[in-house]
Amino acid sequence: MHQWRNIAWLGIKEIRSVLSDFMLVVLIIYSFSLAIYAESTAKSEAVNNASVGIIDEDHSALSRAIVNALYPPYFKPPIMLEANAVDQAMFDDKYMFVISIPPKFEASIRQARQPTIQIDIDATAVAQASLGNNYIQNIINQEVSYFAARENIISAAPVNLVLHTAYNPNGIGMWFNSINAIVNQLTMLTIILTGAALLREREHGTIEHLLVMPLNTFQIVMAKISANSLIILTAFVLSLFLTIDNALHVPILGSKGLLIAGTILYLFSVASIGIFLGTIAQSMAQFALLVLMLIIPMMMLSGGISPIENQPDFIQPVTWLLPSRHYMAFAQAVVFRGAELELVWQEMVIIAGLGLVFFSSSVALFRRSLTLND
Repeated sequence: MHQWRNIAWLGIKEIRSVLSDFMLVVLIIYSFSLAIYAESTAKSEAVNNASVGIIDEDHSALSRAIVNALYPPYFKPPIMLEANAVDQAMFDDKYMFVISIPPKFEASIRQARQPTIQIDIDATAVAQASLGNNYIQNIINQEVSYFAARENIISAAPVNLVLHTAYNPNGIGMWFNSINAIVNQLTMLTIILTGAALLREREHGTIEHLLVMPLNTFQIVMAKISANSLIILTAFVLSLFLTIDNALHVPILGSKGLLIAGTILYLFSVASIGIFLGTIAQSMAQFALLVLMLIIPMMMLSGGISPIENQPDFIQPVTWLLPSRHYMAFAQAVVFRGAELELVWQEMVIIAGLGLVFFSSSVALFRRSLTLND
């Protein structure tokens, strides 16, 4: 009981130290509000104002219908071009797409043939080019289908695809980006706060003051982890309700209590990593380099930027050692699929297990560093 009282006392001292740093408080507030909002909304999953050139060699009602279907905000008003001007226009970066409608296009449709429309694409902006290409193909197919139905043209019946999109029916990328953003902020701030707290004690010489008190290394490390995790957890909960739920309108289908419980385990795990790095580093500069070396792979390999299955085969086993990979899977399952405990308990156990390994290593390394300094 006395041991936990010491941890609570030291934890309160740590919380006061963090909250007394005005710039640190501003950083935490910004990271869980504006930073998440910006990261979620800045990456567009739709085509906006793409420039389109048209070579209309048919001049028919159908070709005009296709041109008129390319309207804002997805596309800029199409510009008519001559066939010999395409290469120079694409080279000068005037158009992202150039659509060439051949002569007798409408007549070929009336005769139930399959004429060819050429689409030239500037693929320097890969994502926009790919999405815009799909948009244009769908628009052309839709206009041709409307025309054929209106004119009672009999052709080979296409396959009727019926799509059922689960968990994100409107394909809103902002939902996915917001979860990725909040996981990244959790990872980065927790590691930085806990590691910097330990280094700050060492650089200010206050670590010696703690050692002359009736405190052991377990209590010091546990106090640092619990205090900083509590601050980040509070910011996470406020961000969950204010930024994710109210500002971005991301529906959380699962239990918020379960999500918070899993977040507590994750904070314990990554805070232990922060203590580990803070013990290894001899200065803030070294700590900053170590954090960069670790945080970037944790973010890249978490499954938030690209699915784990898309990563190289030799990398995929390594991701099992990263708590961010398991927390990302846990958070997405709870938020988007409404998963209950029986579906995500394995991820929670792995996060807790990794946390215990990192915590034990941090305590042992911290104890060893104090012994060597003595």
